[in-house]
Amino acid sequence: MTVRTARIAGSRNWGLRFVGLGGTALALLALSAPAVAQDSNDETRLRKIEAEVRALQRRVFPGGDGRYFEPEITGQPQTNTMVTQPSTTAVTDILARIDAMETQLQRLTGQTEQNTFALRTLSERLDALESGAVTGSRPATPTPSVTPTPNTSGALSTPAPALTPTPVAAAPDPERLAAVSAIAKPQTEDPADDEYSYGFRLWEAGFYPEAQQQLTLFVEQNPQHWRATYGRNLLGRAYLDDSKAREAAPWFLRNYQADKTAARAGDSLLFLAESMIALEDTSRACIALAEFAETYPALAAGRLQDQYERHRARVTCN
Repeated sequence: MTVRTARIAGSRNWGLRFVGLGGTALALLALSAPAVAQDSNDETRLRKIEAEVRALQRRVFPGGDGRYFEPEITGQPQTNTMVTQPSTTAVTDILARIDAMETQLQRLTGQTEQNTFALRTLSERLDALESGAVTGSRPATPTPSVTPTPNTSGALSTPAPALTPTPVAAAPDPERLAAVSAIAKPQTEDPADDEYSYGFRLWEAGFYPEAQQQLTLFVEQNPQHWRATYGRNLLGRAYLDDSKAREAAPWFLRNYQADKTAARAGDSLLFLAESMIALEDTSRACIALAEFAETYPALAAGRLQDQYERHRARVTCN
């Protein structure tokens, strides 16, 4: 065999080997194609399940609290910092993510059951209260009664409310209802002012409980109205004139502290002193009178002078 013949034979052998290798590679690619497609389908299903879990989290934990799930949109862009895990396969990653989702589902299911139980318990309590109110067997509920107290600096402050029982209200008197209904409610372009004026008319007519209810509605719904200082002061007077100095005092104090430059802030401070005198609390009455004289000297020597002097004569202050 010549050298040229040997080269040709060697070339044929390499060609056969190349053909064999190529055939093997094509077979492998043909076999792996379904596996790649299957992985793609699994990944799509997995992402869909994760989206459903996040939706369930938002229903159980409204507000998107980060303690329970991560927000989908954040204020800063995220950079891809993927770290290659040589020993982790796609199947291992899928299994780990499925385990995490199962754990989240268990926690969400438990939280849902707790919420359902709490709502059911609350509903039963409300039903019991409503049933007691209808049958007349509902017990008297305590209401907070607040008395102003001085703090360490000598300024007036309000302590924690004390609970006092409130008796069940008696049936309304038909004649009283008719008399209250006879008082007309103003109808002007300022509905909030109409609410205050109606409360003033009730107070002026001597219907103090009705005035208390009406004025409470006004001051709670219109805290920024220009009549608010008048409403809080008059509400305190409606309680004070109804011989309820303990209920009147918090309203006078609240009106004074809300805005010391308001039209009825000085009046409220002086009426607060009157409430303390009615409660036989000389110490607090003296504090209120002293603060009134210091903060409102023009009123003490002018429009409210007679009332100020009368209260000073009723107590002995150091």
